[in-house]
Amino acid sequence: MVIGDSAMSNRHHGQPLEPSRATDFIRGKVNVHLEVCLTQHAKDQMAERELIMGDVTHVLKHGFVLENGEPATQPGLFKYKMDCSTPNSNGRDVRVVVIPTQSCMVKIVTVMWVDEDRQRG
Repeated sequence: MVIGDSAMSNRHHGQPLEPSRATDFIRGKVNVHLEVCLTQHAKDQMAERELIMGDVTHVLKHGFVLENGEPATQPGLFKYKMDCSTPNSNGRDVRVVVIPTQSCMVKIVTVMWVDEDRQRG
């Protein structure tokens, strides 16, 4: 797995995937060739919540997308909320907002507790 801050080069064109297809699409990217681009916001949120990269990877590998994707700022790309508890989360569900591409790259926009998002909503 490669972790970096590089720009995303490939785009997922068309409409957002249905939640079950998005779940499979994102889970299918988790392998040794996965390149993860973390925004500074995601890094800050992880540090504030004492979550580690292993938590993010766990959510990407075992989590579920339960809502339709939303357009990302880059045309043709969509962001998805993926939820799952992790071995480090003490039973709380972690939400990773992720932008997958057709390549082996995913961009992590933010990381939060699911119950935090509900309190804001």
